[in-house]
Amino acid sequence: MAEPVTTGAEAHGGGAFPPFQAETFASQLFWLAVTFALLYWFLAKVALPRIGGTIAQRHDKIQGDLHEAIAAKKEAEAAGLAYEAALSDAKSRSQAIAAETHQRLQAETDARRRELDAALAEKLAAAEKVISETKSAALTHVEGIATDAADAILQRVLGDKPPQEQVSAAVKTAMKG
Repeated sequence: MAEPVTTGAEAHGGGAFPPFQAETFASQLFWLAVTFALLYWFLAKVALPRIGGTIAQRHDKIQGDLHEAIAAKKEAEAAGLAYEAALSDAKSRSQAIAAETHQRLQAETDARRRELDAALAEKLAAAEKVISETKSAALTHVEGIATDAADAILQRVLGDKPPQEQVSAAVKTAMKG
């Protein structure tokens, strides 16, 4: 049925824990020294040089990337300066073109204005001449109308027709003075 319970020492044949047995200390210390020596040699000759090489490669790669970044930055700054110079040049050229166009259009406008002023002056002179002629014609007719009106008024007032030469002379004197 149930087996009797035994302790670990009795089940393995009794005795102390093997690494703690005094008779095996010398061989354990020897193998410990050999193992550490091999581990030291492996780390010193194989693992650490590989790790150092990897670190050196990473350092070189980072330095190369930094140099490339600095070169790219300088190139970008140069491109930016070139862009600014081109933009400034284009701006000055556009201002020069605008000024030239403005001057050309101003000259064309002034020439056209002078042509229109000359044409208007000619038309004004012609109109003044027509007005002067019309005024002169009207004044000659006014004198005749005034003479006829004065003759009619005097005839009504006096009841007699006065002499035409006297009425005409009186109207001329009144118009001049």
